[in-house]
Amino acid sequence: MDFSDPPRCRGDENLLPMINVVFLLLIFFLIAARLTAPEPFAVEPPEARSGAEALGEFTLFLSADGKIGYRDAEGDQALEALASARVEHCAGVDCAAVPTRLTLRADAALPAADLAALLPRLSSLGFAAIELVARPGGAE
Repeated sequence: MDFSDPPRCRGDENLLPMINVVFLLLIFFLIAARLTAPEPFAVEPPEARSGAEALGEFTLFLSADGKIGYRDAEGDQALEALASARVEHCAGVDCAAVPTRLTLRADAALPAADLAALLPRLSSLGFAAIELVARPGGAE
């Protein structure tokens, strides 16, 4: 008669399916995540009585000194990159039926005259709606 202990199961074998699940979840969240382009420079939006920050397909940045930025381009190259991005977007979407919207993140210290001078240039690029981002707060 054999009274020796039966062979024990190693605990490491049960860890492999858990590692597989963790890696599958990691891959899922990497694929499902929405990656946004970094801001070209810091912008402090003006205050508004109410409203939330708008998120659009196209976001243009304006600094306090009037510098324009879109994705990684600045100045006139930013406007050219914005125009070409809109053309690419309209190639896949009917822009006549669904007008393209531009989100404008302007610094609160930007003079209103500079902003007003830029608006005709932006509308000539084909943007039907331009939204100005503002942070909640301000006087009632």
